[in-house]
Amino acid sequence: MEHPFRLSALEQSIVREGADAQQALTCAVQLAREVEALGYHRLWVSEHHDAPSIAGSSPEVLLAAIGAATTTIRLGSGGVMLPHYSAYKVAENFATLSNLYPGRIDLGVGRAPGADMKTAVALATDGRPKFERFPVLVQTLMAAINDPTFSPRVAPRPVLPLPIWILGTSPDSAMLAAQLGLPYAIALFINPDFDPGLVQLYREQYQPSPQHPEPEVMISMQVYANESAEHARLMHHAARITFIRFVTGRGVGSISPEDAAHIRLSPEEAAYVSRMGAGAIAGTPDEVATKVSATVERYQADEFMAVCNSYHFEDRVQSFALLSESLQSRAPMTRMAAV
Repeated sequence: MEHPFRLSALEQSIVREGADAQQALTCAVQLAREVEALGYHRLWVSEHHDAPSIAGSSPEVLLAAIGAATTTIRLGSGGVMLPHYSAYKVAENFATLSNLYPGRIDLGVGRAPGADMKTAVALATDGRPKFERFPVLVQTLMAAINDPTFSPRVAPRPVLPLPIWILGTSPDSAMLAAQLGLPYAIALFINPDFDPGLVQLYREQYQPSPQHPEPEVMISMQVYANESAEHARLMHHAARITFIRFVTGRGVGSISPEDAAHIRLSPEEAAYVSRMGAGAIAGTPDEVATKVSATVERYQADEFMAVCNSYHFEDRVQSFALLSESLQSRAPMTRMAAV
């Protein structure tokens, strides 16, 4: 299926209220099958810790299961939180995945803890998270994967290419990606205020690498598409309430649009999620496609990655389908990015 730019999906393995992690992970695998059938370019999975409402704490394990259930879609981490781990061990994990699913694996890495600092300390083998060493860890990872003379040898040797992406929401991550010659993924659903000028700066400062001779930019946002604009916005409202419950510890799991319809946010809560809401798009297929296309153009992105954490799995699949179909109808009128 042809789209006006590469279209991909992010799976965050949200646990529904009244359900469990097993169901969330089963849905993650099924969603991968669905978006593959819809022609999505890639599906990434996220990493979070100490979060009862999020089942995705081990992207490598989940990717192995998803790879076995799919055949063509690219798969990757969005992302591995590198300061927690040995870069060598991460290289081994993804080298193994690349041998299981050759030509389909991406390795997205980030600096964020993906948890609170207490959990970050627990994840670090010596109790000291290495956030300040992120640039060095990325360079070690690049060498371990791409340099056959790297010692100690990564076994099995990765099936190349195995692209490494920098995930970020800040100027520092953009400049690091440019300096190392790596593609850059921007999470607008985390930082909707990300300056588009930084994308231009990334492109201008880009130092070509053997693996990535040209700069490459992906943006990611929450998308809630439905034939009913009211239901789409209710899906988004439910996601905002779920997020508030998550950060305040007042509830576990996503809530349904039906339940969300009876919940009103306090002024303080509304103000908090209002800014975050700028990283989401909700509406009819045409409304959503128009806003997605405009955002891609604003950031001069090569790829758009949609996130949809709606309670009902059917709503999620339909949202991805409607977004794909609506964008496909615009392909002749919009610039095509290289695949």
